[in-house]
Amino acid sequence: MMKIRLATPDEAEHLWFIRNQAIRHGCTTSFDAKTISAWTPDEMPVSYIRIVKNNPFFVAVNKNDEPVATGYLNLEANSVDAIFTLPQYTGCGAAGLILDAIKAEAKKRNIKKLVLDSSPNAERFYQKHGFTSIKHASYYSSLAQVELNCVQMEIEL
Repeated sequence: MMKIRLATPDEAEHLWFIRNQAIRHGCTTSFDAKTISAWTPDEMPVSYIRIVKNNPFFVAVNKNDEPVATGYLNLEANSVDAIFTLPQYTGCGAAGLILDAIKAEAKKRNIKKLVLDSSPNAERFYQKHGFTSIKHASYYSSLAQVELNCVQMEIEL
């Protein structure tokens, strides 16, 4: 059984690793190899630690209390960000538990609506968890230095 807890800033490097593994494994049907490589540098940006510190950043942990999935409530944008699962834990329900924790945290903070930009391969996952697709769009990734296709989604809480 997966447990959900808040991440700590000293785990940021491992959380970045989870992010990269999830993108490299899960996004191959949505983006080409060059884009994925540029989007997932091994070296973590310093700004990532601030994200972990400044937002409710949740992790799903295995029986050894090691993070295997991530996600956070972006307090600036009232959005769901960085839902990533290590490939070997995909399908175990970890991402859904994190999404539930983010929704509960948003409700506690009186946030009435959450938004997110989903990679095309994850759209059905978010729909299963109550999100509605609004429109297909793109966002500029400063890491990859390209426009990445995404699906803008939202949920009323």
